[in-house]
Amino acid sequence: MTLILTRSDVQTLIGMPEVIDAVRRAHADLARGLAALPTPPVMRLPGSPAAFVPMAAASATAGLASVKLLTDLPGAQRSTILAVSAADGGCAAVVDGSTVTRFRTAAATAVATAALARPDSRTLGLIGAGALAHAHLAALRAVLAIERVVVWSRNPATARAFAAATGADVMPDPEKVIAASDVVCTLTPSREPLVRGAWFHEGLHVNAVGAPPRPDHREIDSEGIARSRVIVDSRSSALHESGDVVIPLAEGVVERSHVSDELGEVLVGTRPGRTSREQITLFNSMGVGLQDLATVRLLIDSALERGVGTRVDLTQ
Repeated sequence: MTLILTRSDVQTLIGMPEVIDAVRRAHADLARGLAALPTPPVMRLPGSPAAFVPMAAASATAGLASVKLLTDLPGAQRSTILAVSAADGGCAAVVDGSTVTRFRTAAATAVATAALARPDSRTLGLIGAGALAHAHLAALRAVLAIERVVVWSRNPATARAFAAATGADVMPDPEKVIAASDVVCTLTPSREPLVRGAWFHEGLHVNAVGAPPRPDHREIDSEGIARSRVIVDSRSSALHESGDVVIPLAEGVVERSHVSDELGEVLVGTRPGRTSREQITLFNSMGVGLQDLATVRLLIDSALERGVGTRVDLTQ
């Protein structure tokens, strides 16, 4: 039997602390060789701005293989996740991907921040104020004792609404956000850099999250990458599809070794994370299918326990 989980089903079942733990284990499993994460191909059609990205993964720990088909359109992303049993190949679940993507993205940021930021970080800066900003605030409050939140958005009304809902302070520009913050999350689908490395201060941790998987889109300029200890979620994906990585490499500003260490390697101790209080660290988040798989494993288990979702026999 196949479990069908709609968006409302997922919203009923999902919880941020559990997703953070699952994503942390998934990245550690990847570093230990217990999971497979191929580089997703990017499929494009002539004359269309859309990109179609099948994000696959397999996990011995979760007992699943999965693929999320992401449709990346200007101003909109949609996705659906298919998970199959690693034991018998049966279709275990079909899950709407929107809430899963938002939660696992914020969870990965929280995992990276816990591993890389200074433990006494108290001020969180958000560049972007949409749904992903709300998810990131919830996730980062789970791993840091956040005392102040500052926010900027290209849409002032969105920033004001976020501030009214969360108590954040609205800043006039991204530079002021960075100056005030210990940890910064960039959460915009920007093509051109919104954040300059010249603004970075000692001890800062940056999570570069928002740019879509396109090698000509980035939120951080090349100086920002060069000044930071960079950790990526997936080496192969970052080197092929992250403009934050691809562009400074093409410019010769950094070497490949500067942008090749993975989060899982830091978690299991095979690569260093932050090496001093003064160091600037940066997590380049592409988002990977293994994060989706880990979250779907949680959802399947919870749904079966609580009787949520619809079960169908696809073989009839």
